[in-house]
Amino acid sequence: MLKLICNSCQKEFALAENRVVCDCGGLLDLVQPLEELKKLDLKKTFDARLGSRTLLDGSGVWRFRELLFPAQKIISKWEGNTRLYFSEKISQEIGAEIFFKHEGENPSGSFKDRGMTAAITAGASAGCRNFVCASTGNTSASLASYCADAGLNGIVIIPEGKIAFGKLSQALAFGAKVLQIKGNFDAAMQLVNELSRKFDPENPSESVYILNSVNPFRVEGQKTIVLEILQQLNWEAPDWIVLPAGNLGNTSAFGKAITEAFALGLIAKKPRIAVVQAAGANPFFKYFQSGWTKFEPVADPETIATAIKIGNPQSYLRAKRAIESTDGVVLEASENEILDAKATIDAAGIGCEPASACSLAGIRQLVKSGEIKKGQKVVGVLTGHLLKDPDTTIDYHLGKLANVEITKANRPIAIDATVDAFLSAIR
Repeated sequence: MLKLICNSCQKEFALAENRVVCDCGGLLDLVQPLEELKKLDLKKTFDARLGSRTLLDGSGVWRFRELLFPAQKIISKWEGNTRLYFSEKISQEIGAEIFFKHEGENPSGSFKDRGMTAAITAGASAGCRNFVCASTGNTSASLASYCADAGLNGIVIIPEGKIAFGKLSQALAFGAKVLQIKGNFDAAMQLVNELSRKFDPENPSESVYILNSVNPFRVEGQKTIVLEILQQLNWEAPDWIVLPAGNLGNTSAFGKAITEAFALGLIAKKPRIAVVQAAGANPFFKYFQSGWTKFEPVADPETIATAIKIGNPQSYLRAKRAIESTDGVVLEASENEILDAKATIDAAGIGCEPASACSLAGIRQLVKSGEIKKGQKVVGVLTGHLLKDPDTTIDYHLGKLANVEITKANRPIAIDATVDAFLSAIR
């Protein structure tokens, strides 16, 4: 039977309680009935649903619903079903088989839609009408989109300054109530945590339901990124899955997905996870480097990769478990490494927002250190679309970014409007 268990005090809650956090403040895990699930032919079931024209089977999240949770009414925008790109150009550079799972192809342009469909379905099924998140941009865009579609009240709390306008424009356009606080993302998240403790399961329609990745149902939805990667690779696990790390919800979800898939016999081996933080927002990297002895938030995180500019990630204990269970590693990437990796992914015709490029920056580090071996199969996860932060892309190619080594600029060339000038420019 499905149940929620606090990962701090081990207190159990029934699924029907729809709790987001424990009374002690600890985060909750949704524990799947693995022994019951082993009786099902899940591969056959999941594969049979591929290409379905019905919403429940056609969604790249709810296609895997046996590994999620039951719900009265699914709120979905046909999320998931994102492409897994093989890049021959980058594979030749790296010396391994490099694939990119492009979560920027979700309806609102980021992986957040996978967690959002699950969490907002859970909240709405319990009678909630008011949904809130703290966000550096992508979560707010996703929340606003799903709330608008379902006729629910979306409220987003954003930090002052340095939020990508591409993301903010989505929250505004979709009609969410946008509240901008003085302080950074971590201050916004602290406010959300306070709101979560005021949730009243007896009166859900008057409460505010939290949609950040502290929500255990968000994690369940985001597990399907891994499940879809495995299905796209014909259930043959890659050697590595490499992803950016901010609030660590994805890291937690990936570890849970891999552990469950292995336990259920969907895969014969566990891929190793590598998570990559920006060097200016790297508390989880430092925690890993300390041998898990000391977690210290970064008071004033700073990075051009705004999606992961988070100094006090809420899911660090869940993420620690994910790294340990997959023999994983935690890395950090400099601004130069991130932007050079982004320019490489963009030039391959794939494209991504800056935070996503941490995946390739991390892959390069692991190749250099010998962790990734020649010929291994590696999946880098791109969490957001190129157009989420077009200003950074333009500024990079125009040479307008301060303190950054620009190695792959593609500057526009001014020419006269003549054939001779055109031919001269393209030679």
